[in-house]
Amino acid sequence: MKKSLITYFTILFIWFFCQNASAQVNSLTISVTVTETNSLIPVGYANAVIKSKTNTVITTAITNEQGSFTLSPIPPGNYMLEISFMGYKTFTKELFVGSLSEFLNIGKLQLTTDTQQLDEVVITSRQDEVGNKLDKKTFTLADNIAQSGGSVLQAMQNLPGVTTQDGKVQLRGNDKIMVLIDGKQTALTGFNGQSGLDNLPASAIEKIEIINNPSSKYDANGNAGIINVILKKNEEEGLNGKVGLISGYGALWQRKANLPTIRPQYQITPKINPSLSLNYRKEKVNIYFQGDYLYTETLNKNEFVTRTYDDGTIINQQTKRNRNTHFTNLKTGIDWNYNDNNTLAFSALFGSEKIIDNGDEPFFNADYSERLRLWQFLEDELKTTIMASASYQHKFKEAGHVLNTGINYTFHREDEKYFFDNILPTSAGRDAFKLLSDEKVLDVNIDYIKPLASGRFETGFKFRNRVIPTNMQFFPGQNSVIDANAGGKATYEESIPAVYGNYIYETNRIEAEAGVRVEYLDLEYEVNPNHPVYSTDGYHYLEPFPSLRFAYKLNDSHKLSLFYNRRVDRPNEVDIRIFPKYDDAEIIKVGKPGLRPQFTNTAELGYKANFEKGYFFASAYYKLVQGTITRIATTTPGSALIYNVFENAGKSYMTGSEAMFTHKPASWYSFNLNATVYRNTIDAFSVEILYPEPTSYFATKQQITSGNVKWNNTFTFSSTLTGQLMVAWLAPDIIPQGKTLGRFSTDIGLKKIIQKGKGEIFFNATDLFNTLVIRKEVQGNGFSYTSKDYYETQVVRFGYSYKF
Repeated sequence: MKKSLITYFTILFIWFFCQNASAQVNSLTISVTVTETNSLIPVGYANAVIKSKTNTVITTAITNEQGSFTLSPIPPGNYMLEISFMGYKTFTKELFVGSLSEFLNIGKLQLTTDTQQLDEVVITSRQDEVGNKLDKKTFTLADNIAQSGGSVLQAMQNLPGVTTQDGKVQLRGNDKIMVLIDGKQTALTGFNGQSGLDNLPASAIEKIEIINNPSSKYDANGNAGIINVILKKNEEEGLNGKVGLISGYGALWQRKANLPTIRPQYQITPKINPSLSLNYRKEKVNIYFQGDYLYTETLNKNEFVTRTYDDGTIINQQTKRNRNTHFTNLKTGIDWNYNDNNTLAFSALFGSEKIIDNGDEPFFNADYSERLRLWQFLEDELKTTIMASASYQHKFKEAGHVLNTGINYTFHREDEKYFFDNILPTSAGRDAFKLLSDEKVLDVNIDYIKPLASGRFETGFKFRNRVIPTNMQFFPGQNSVIDANAGGKATYEESIPAVYGNYIYETNRIEAEAGVRVEYLDLEYEVNPNHPVYSTDGYHYLEPFPSLRFAYKLNDSHKLSLFYNRRVDRPNEVDIRIFPKYDDAEIIKVGKPGLRPQFTNTAELGYKANFEKGYFFASAYYKLVQGTITRIATTTPGSALIYNVFENAGKSYMTGSEAMFTHKPASWYSFNLNATVYRNTIDAFSVEILYPEPTSYFATKQQITSGNVKWNNTFTFSSTLTGQLMVAWLAPDIIPQGKTLGRFSTDIGLKKIIQKGKGEIFFNATDLFNTLVIRKEVQGNGFSYTSKDYYETQVVRFGYSYKF
């Protein structure tokens, strides 16, 4: 019996050994992620080589945009892994490849900056602005020399496909954009719309991502796309940081003289922007701080308007606004990698924006012989934002298998006071109003990523609750234009649970990404019951928002991508706010509680060709918008006052194309030439406008072909001196009931690296020839007007920063 047992186990052992031997693999796939040591930012397009002990090259690869690559097939044995990239020390690692597993995940490897090269020269590397997926463009602000030192809005105005108007960013002529900070929506830049970009210092920003075709994992709002503003964050070992000081002057000379009898407009306006970045990293803990302060004096508006009414009345007016702004932005946080698989992160952000506006608005008759009214105002506004975030990441044993969870709370207070002197030929009155608005937003999200044999699967859940109580009190004086009965209290509340699923598939030639986001919205807007026109309103919906991307690689240098997505733009709280806004005495803005979302379907075909010293990108797109949100200007019988009220205008369309050509024809010169052309169409529509009294409005079909061309030239005068020349031309475009006329600008900049790469000085000038004037033509029922805004666009700046 004992002998038979020994024989049995011997046979069993031999069988097991044979099975184990047959299970051994003859080749293996290695996966690696490469990041920068200082910032942990992925390093795209780095070279990876596997060599044998005899220095024979076995295989090579190049990292993708996420810094990842795979090497296969690799036979079992001992090897040397080398990773190299311009400006970094070559990384080497001994590598043993066994025979028991088909996959080997080395994890994250870090490239260190080659400081020896930086003693005499600075070597920089730039990846293509248009990523390999063709779904987004990435711009590092350090490369934008001509716009350094201003606000985020100013830094973006010369980016390809981007224009700015009335303090908002437009992508391909559309301002329906979702703005993120570090991938999150915040009150600093708006939740449903965009705000505050003109006062957020560009010195706090590392880079900007423009996502024209977001996938289903992103929130569904923003039909024009997403702008993700990534703040600076250093993660270098030990204590390190950066300190900087930027100054400058604007409104260097008077572009257009004031109308008579008003206070002087700002000239030689100062700007100052100190900044400090600190970071301490030791072992598993990283602590960081970023602080920026921006003080500006600005000729914020200097608009001359001529209004012509059907009865022959002509009114000439000027709106001049001298603005002082104090903006403080502080961000701090801690990242704790308490083991290789689990990371906790906590961050807090504080923003304070203090605005003082001194405005003058004179109104004259047709020949300027009589002043009809002088409207002088003081706006005193304080915006305070506090945000706290916590996140947790769990990495499973399988590379790329990740669970992310997070919670984000934002509090935003808008405390605004206006004081008006209403001076008429026979009387003078003092008007005022006060607005207090507290916005409280809670976001909770869970995201899960599972790698698959030929791609990955993503899914997640997000819940948002947003409450905004507002209180507007009016204090009218003698012969006031203010509607005191339109004040009171109102509360905006929305709840949005959403789930999404996204599947990515990839082969050597084909890439496919398909997903859907299902979003439920419940919105209530509770209005003061004593309001003379509007009453409590709200709406809800349960809607799917699918997205699709299909790409085909013609070869290693040419690629086609097809996109489709459905998105929504919900009215923001200020769009439905029932309180009239009197920053203009006779052209008054007001919201509408009955405003509904607009839904957009977009299709786009993209093509990218890479060549030795650059690339070419082109796309063609089509958008169909249902329930288009727009402002409508109307008058009431017997009154010269114009009311701009938000309405849903029915269907609109946009067909367009974009092309970008980047080339480096010489070692000292490179350029980026971008052109965007689109045709905007708004179908004929009719609406019933309720405020200030019921009015029927009918608009005929509007259509125009518009676009812009931007040419960015970079000159490398030496290894440490770089110059930039940027030229932009914007074609006429349609606006509600009218159009804007063409305009162009020229920006220049110089940057010098000093102190062995640790210091940097720069000088730039925006709108060098003072040509950027916004001109509008508007045609309403019973009136028309033309306007020219000579606001401050020409600014010279200079700055210094030092890394330690």
